[in-house]
Amino acid sequence: MISVFHLPALPGVQTDPWRQGAPGAEDPGLRVARLTPELLATQVRALRAAREAHLAERPVAEVVRAVDRVAVRLLDHGDELRRDAEARLPALTGSSPEMVRFVLDRMAADWRAERLTGLLRAEFDDPGVLDGFRPRRGGGRTRAYGPRLTMHVCSGNVPGVAVTSVIRSLLVKSAALVKTAAGEPLLAALFARGLAEADAGLGECLAVTHWPGGESALESVALEGADAVIVYGGRDAVESLRSRTPSGVRFLGYGHRLSFGVVAREALAGGGAADLARAAALDVATFDQQGCVSPHLFYVEEGGELSPREWTATLADALARVEADLPRSALAPEESSAIRQLRGEVEFAALVGGGAALHAPAGGTAWTAIFDPEPAFAASCLNRVVRVKPVSRLDEVGDLVRSLAPVLQSVGVAGPADRLEPLADALGRLGASRITPIGRMAWPPPDWHHDGLPPLRTLVRWCDWE
Repeated sequence: MISVFHLPALPGVQTDPWRQGAPGAEDPGLRVARLTPELLATQVRALRAAREAHLAERPVAEVVRAVDRVAVRLLDHGDELRRDAEARLPALTGSSPEMVRFVLDRMAADWRAERLTGLLRAEFDDPGVLDGFRPRRGGGRTRAYGPRLTMHVCSGNVPGVAVTSVIRSLLVKSAALVKTAAGEPLLAALFARGLAEADAGLGECLAVTHWPGGESALESVALEGADAVIVYGGRDAVESLRSRTPSGVRFLGYGHRLSFGVVAREALAGGGAADLARAAALDVATFDQQGCVSPHLFYVEEGGELSPREWTATLADALARVEADLPRSALAPEESSAIRQLRGEVEFAALVGGGAALHAPAGGTAWTAIFDPEPAFAASCLNRVVRVKPVSRLDEVGDLVRSLAPVLQSVGVAGPADRLEPLADALGRLGASRITPIGRMAWPPPDWHHDGLPPLRTLVRWCDWE
């Protein structure tokens, strides 16, 4: 049995078997802590004390080195941490072993020292402002202080997001309390175990556990003990916790978002169209479209060597090849039913002459590519279901997605920069926070402005010495 918690102040906490997992999967063999509000309050007090003893005055470079040692272990296929992750995540999440290995390799690479140092330098001209007062532009000196304790409430749709959030807190010298999601409670606990083994003091500054959503007594203890709260999840979950967060506590909510792609006609020339389809298929397949960065559809400009309809067939071939390398997750019955219902609607539209076209494997729901001549944005039912919609000009796209402005996030693009720049500006004005090449949508760099916010500077408080 593997513990899906790390509670350094509660060594004798009682446990229960973990009762959740992917549909039809074997028992993942995990155990969860049995918490009471009193026990959680004890851990919260210990985190705040540990932060003062082991983190507040620790040079940020030492924190980076400790995190890097854990990342190296998670990249090592022979290490116990990596073996535990590979062995349990498929049963927990339904992801294929191939997808788990792929995601772990990409995620852990972003936790290496070089990437974290790049993040610090992108956020702070001199990362030394986290260690002491440094010269300030315009005169005087300044220093940045992170929260004493940050509470993280995580969603389970994308493995590793909880770890990335924790690392950001540690970099600004904030202790972290993590409430993991029912869909993926393991990876953050494994990271915490590795951090404690790499640096015992830092390990005391991190607590990871799970409790069911709506446990108001436990949530109240955590919220009242935190100086900052970071929530990933649906709109209702984010707003519920926002309303209960005490006044004066910093709150960052990362709710539901939508992403899509845009292909200029020049990108459909020659062999480049097939390469682009492969890149787009990987964006669709990674996380099975469960991530906010995953594309729901691609707008494809008419007038290229391949028409949008023809490129849909090329994308379908690429999705089939990706499925062979990175099989899709197991689905719940209702998810399979949603895909089959949508396919039936598209087939009917094609029969009555609506111009739609369906590409899908016979006898399965592993992937679905739809040519849809109606330009209006249509969200996917996910799990590798993607539409291709034609536009006569790139500048039409902004109006087509205008109603989505509050939830726009990433836009994948392919084509000449000079033609894409006006569209990128229009989408940025609407609310998109990231424009990226198709093929990179699933993997934002560590220093990306998540929902338009800087990942580290948003957490800190400044003191200026004039």
